[in-house]
Amino acid sequence: MKCINKNIYKQIDYLNKLFVCDYRLLSSVHHNVSNSNNITSSGTTTIVAGDATQTEWNNAVPYELMPGPKPLPLLGNTWRFIPYIGNFEIEHIDQVSLRLYHQYGNIVKISGLLGRPDMVFVYDPDDIERVFRIEDSIMPHRPSMPSLNYYKHVLRKDFFGEDAGVIAVHGKNWHNFRTKVQQSMLQPRIAKLYIKPIEDTANAFVERVGLIRDQNNEMPDDFLNYVHKWSLESIAKVALDVRLGCLDEPSNAETQCMIDAVNTFFINVPVLELKIPFWKLFNTPTWNKYIKALDTITEISLKHINKALDNLKQGNVGSEPSLVQRILQSENNPKIACILALDMFLVGIDTTSNAVASILYQLSLHPEKQENLFTELQKVLPDKNTNITSKHMEEMPYLRACIKETLRMYPVVIGNGRCVTNDCVIRGYQVPKGVQIIFQHYVISNLEKYFYKPNEFLPERWLKTDAKAECKAHHPFASLPFGHGRRMCLGRRFADLEMQMIVAKMIRNYKIEYHYKKLDYFIHPMYTPNGPLRLRLLDRQS
Repeated sequence: MKCINKNIYKQIDYLNKLFVCDYRLLSSVHHNVSNSNNITSSGTTTIVAGDATQTEWNNAVPYELMPGPKPLPLLGNTWRFIPYIGNFEIEHIDQVSLRLYHQYGNIVKISGLLGRPDMVFVYDPDDIERVFRIEDSIMPHRPSMPSLNYYKHVLRKDFFGEDAGVIAVHGKNWHNFRTKVQQSMLQPRIAKLYIKPIEDTANAFVERVGLIRDQNNEMPDDFLNYVHKWSLESIAKVALDVRLGCLDEPSNAETQCMIDAVNTFFINVPVLELKIPFWKLFNTPTWNKYIKALDTITEISLKHINKALDNLKQGNVGSEPSLVQRILQSENNPKIACILALDMFLVGIDTTSNAVASILYQLSLHPEKQENLFTELQKVLPDKNTNITSKHMEEMPYLRACIKETLRMYPVVIGNGRCVTNDCVIRGYQVPKGVQIIFQHYVISNLEKYFYKPNEFLPERWLKTDAKAECKAHHPFASLPFGHGRRMCLGRRFADLEMQMIVAKMIRNYKIEYHYKKLDYFIHPMYTPNGPLRLRLLDRQS
């Protein structure tokens, strides 16, 4: 499929003209939309050097003695990520992490990575909590992609400038941007206002998958791509109040190009970041594909963002303002709204869609759990065509438990972390400023010392309704699919709502089965089942 020709600079010129226009008119379009009070994420003060901290540092084991694979001269540990000669396969970094845990224990140093800081893997939720306490200051520094940082702050600096969003942005610019948008993004009551457009998109998906079944009622091999289309359509509806037609027939070539570009972006991130960074010296083929993908995402996103801005300027808006319209109403700055929408497209499509695909797959593997969920849904929604309200959502605890359990066992992002901004002590070891501490959530949330029978799919463990062993309280930092603290996923409220809605609609309408060899999981580009999801969808009669 041929993508549309790149036209990014024309889009940038157009937006620059919009940014200097008088937008006082826009603020009156939704004058009846109430502004909420600013919310501030919780966090504690960074540890400052003092007698106690200095004493702790002096008594700690030197950083050089931290366990971990030994680097080689010149190539360090980067060689381990090189195909054929290395033993760290990027697509199965989950198993690499598990192997390192069994070999070295609860803390592992990966040093000598060419072109990037050392990494320290931690496998204890107590240590994760400590790092958050130390580093979750007013402007925490999360390890991010130098390649995306280069794209935003060097290659396309003429567009992004100082308002580069929240992805691959740090310090004062990140804090200023997040402060401007978090009011609209993180309040549960605002997310609930978008139940109707999210439900409309979910209904379209339920209808579409019913039509693409084969004679055995099975999904085609590219079922995951249809889930990507649903995710893109949902984001566009919430962020821009724009219908893209992703689930229409015939399919929209432009939206497929967008989905392909997002996949290309994520697939090439680990290649650029973990292998020898030749891209910093010259334009490698991988680098060229990566930049082309980012330009495509930016170009297509801007096309629809521009349309949303024009509609707003002309007063052509729906009954509920989109997120872009809310930001414009509160900030009167179209560029802030534009960059927020762009970040949502960039990181929101694959993450949510792969999570949903994994949830449906796990429910197909555990029919008794699926039946428990159906019983709950049938009780809350006696008629499967009933419109779902926020009150209905509150009456579906088993639905939320199924989602949490899937993301515990198979988190779409298997780890995140912090780049320490001060010398600190973790697990009795000195960790110098600048080291990236990576929280190994996949391994931690699948260890028996943190979860009862971790290899079993037990949604009941999240209900805490009785004294059963699986319902025993777990460490609050043992499973963090959306992160934690000030850099917690900005779109988590909407992602939660989208996942609950689509899973509820699918299980209420279909009994889902899987009759093939069980699939392994791998990183491609999210943590996802490795192979076609030939799910069998049988219509529920009531």
